[in-house]
This record gives sequence, C-alpha cells and structure tokens, in this order.
Amino acid sequence: MLTKLGFAKMPPLVGIDISSTTVKLLELSRKGVDYCVESYAVAPLPPEAVIEKNVNRTELVAEVIRDLVGRSGTKARRAVAAVSGSAVITKTIAMPAGLSEEDIEAQLILEADQYIPYPLDEVTIDFETLGPISGQDNHVHVLLAACRQETIESRVGALAIAGLTPVIMDIEVFARERAMTLLSSQLPEGQHHAIGMVDIGASMTTLSVFAGDESIYTREHLFGGMQLTDDIMSRYGLSFEEAGRAKKQGGLPDGCEPDDYDEAVLAPFLEAVESQISRSLQFFFSSSEYAELDCIVLCGGVAVMKGLAERISKRLSTPTIIANPFAGMSVAARVNAQALARDAPAMMVACGLAMRRLSDG
Repeated sequence: MLTKLGFAKMPPLVGIDISSTTVKLLELSRKGVDYCVESYAVAPLPPEAVIEKNVNRTELVAEVIRDLVGRSGTKARRAVAAVSGSAVITKTIAMPAGLSEEDIEAQLILEADQYIPYPLDEVTIDFETLGPISGQDNHVHVLLAACRQETIESRVGALAIAGLTPVIMDIEVFARERAMTLLSSQLPEGQHHAIGMVDIGASMTTLSVFAGDESIYTREHLFGGMQLTDDIMSRYGLSFEEAGRAKKQGGLPDGCEPDDYDEAVLAPFLEAVESQISRSLQFFFSSSEYAELDCIVLCGGVAVMKGLAERISKRLSTPTIIANPFAGMSVAARVNAQALARDAPAMMVACGLAMRRLSDG
C-alpha cells in the first residue's frame, strides 16, 4: 500500500509550519468563501533544532509546538505539517485513462525504481491524477511524490510528542500554491500568465513559479535572513537575540555605535537578496518557455524589509508585491491582529496547510 503523503482533502485543521528557525501555528475556519483566523502563534526554535529544514532535535521542536498550542488557545488537536520541496521527488507520469486507483497504485509500485533513487521500503509515496493529456484522450497525467520516511517521521514524532495528531504531511510548494489563491485581489490588474513567488526564509530561499494557479517550477537554494543576523552579530558584537531584534526593527539598539548599519550591513545584504532572486529567475527563464514574469510575490521573514519590494521591482522591471494571505480574512477576538499582520508574509506555508480538508469531514 502507498502511504498518503499529501493529496487527500481535509476540513480545517491546525497548520504547523516547521522552518529552520521558527514554528508557526495557524488555525482557520471557513463560512462560504470567507475565511477567519481562529488561532495563530509563532515562536523561535533553539539553535540546531532544525538544520536546513530537517528536524534534528525532535524533543526540542515538540516543546516549542506544545507551547504554541497553549499560547494560541486552539482546541484543534489534528495537525497538518509539510516537508520542503528539496526533500521530495516529484514526477509527472503519463498513464492510460480509466485505471482505478488500485491499478494506478500497482503500476506505480512496479515502476517506482525508475523514478525514485531509494529502496521503496525507505520512502513514503503518494499520487494524484491531474487530468487528461492534451491531444491524447486515452491517457492522463499522474503526479507521483516520494519522500524519505525518516524526513516525515521526525516531523510526525515532534507533533505527536506535542500532543497533536498528525493527519497528513503536505509538501511546502503545494501549501504555497493553495495560499496563492488568496492573493488574487492583491495582484496587478491584467492577465497573469506567470507569477513568481520568492520565499526568503532564515536559511533558505525558494522560487516558485505559478501559471494558472499551478506550480510549474520550484528551486531552493541556501540563502536567507540568517546571513544578515550573522553580519550584525559579527560587526557589532551583539547576541543572537539582539541581532534578530535589530534586523526586525531596521536598525541597531539605542546606544550601539558606530551607527553605520544602513551603509555597512543592510545595503550589502539587500543587494545580495536582489542578486539571488535575479540569478534564480535566470535559471527559470533558461529552462522554460517564459522570458518574463507578470508579477513577483515576496514572502518570508525578509520580505517586509523596508524598500526591498521597490528595489526588486526596479531591478527586474517587474511589478512586485509583499504577500498578505490574511488581507481578506476576519480575525477572532483572541488573535493579536497587529502581530498577525506583521508576520503575514512569513505565513504562506502555514496558511496553505491550515486550508486543508478531509473529503468526508
């Protein structure tokens, strides 16, 4: 049997986004087409609890999640989390139309070694039928996804220790794709053939390109806000916590000299961000039919840095916005709306996870 990785539908759950430096919790409710934020909380992770998005210290991560559940006030105990795109192998396969799920499963197991470079007993795999192939009515596209079991089990273990029931493990790019549907009113007017979402986290930057609300390209590389934090710590002798506050506040603590932060540290970092995004887009353009994007959406903790969106827009000659998946949502009384607004660009994955459903409720 294939273990479900991330394609089943589910009702509102608590989404738990475990990144390299933080855990984000989000619970949504829905009435008709309108969403409401019921619970939300964010907390930093201890150093090396997660390394390059792989859970390294399960007990420490579980402790943070347990604290988030208590602080957020959520009553939900079913959780959905995600693994990063770099941890997952995906492949779109042509298969005869009309096959039952059991037949598709049997054929995928038979052919899996063509697509997965690991023994089958070491991976968790799932599939979804995407639809007919243009010009080939007798065949359909089937999306196969596979992930090492140890990657999933470490996250499942942390959730379980924290008192949550892990219902399903999603894939981050699919969560972003789901949350992307909430941004339509924020995009520039006109047709959108290709939209680039750049998620700049603490240690990883991910470029996802969407066409017709579907992800057509994803690329991750090691670069993020931690580089700025390290530069602040090194240059000014600040602690990790002090450097983090300086980064968020856009300047050094009062009394910290010399006051050359903008010129000596911030400007080179923003230039590095621009270069990383430009380089990632060139990889995409060189490997696809596209020569430009209609819009760039910035998300992740770095996205809110003052002037970054304007700099990216000018350098790439492309409209650039900062993601806010909560712009059209109501907020429950127990949720700190101001904190939620500040964290919104970094909540895209958590939001996509919280939007999941079970098909039968």
